[in-house]
Amino acid sequence: MAQQGSSSAPTTSTRPAPSPAQSIDMFVFPRNNQSAEQQLTDEKECFAAAKERTGVDVTANPFEGLNEVEMIAAQQQAAAEADRARGGRARGGLRGAAGGAAIGAIAGNAGTGAATGAVAGTMQGGMAQRSANARAQQQSAAQVAATQRRMQEQLLIAHMQGVDAFQRAFSACMDARNYSVH
Repeated sequence: MAQQGSSSAPTTSTRPAPSPAQSIDMFVFPRNNQSAEQQLTDEKECFAAAKERTGVDVTANPFEGLNEVEMIAAQQQAAAEADRARGGRARGGLRGAAGGAAIGAIAGNAGTGAATGAVAGTMQGGMAQRSANARAQQQSAAQVAATQRRMQEQLLIAHMQGVDAFQRAFSACMDARNYSVH
């Protein structure tokens, strides 16, 4: 007779703990038949030792500080634009007044010519200033983007150099504990 209702406990497969070596793209093999538990313990200890020796945190985002740099660059860009925005209308008005006075003097009424020239000059100066501000803003944005790219490249290079030093320190530690590391 077949057994009905037999309940066998489901087997739960326990996943092995993640290997610190795998997190840094390295492979570790025991030379002296160390157990998996001993290997994991040794990897964790060597991982911590490599971090302490090199000062490198391979788990950190290499671009973490970049947002702060972007904020500083944006503040500098805004300050430069504000400096450029000042005085365009006033300079245009003065030039227009001077030109209008000269034309008005020829026509016989320098005062009216100066006033008319000042209004026209202020409008022209404002338009020229807006145009110059737009060009300056585009140039500033391009400079900020180029600076950001250079900084990202430098941070990535520094991070990769740090990872290399970290891997060498980890490998030396594991080698001293009789593991083959690749």
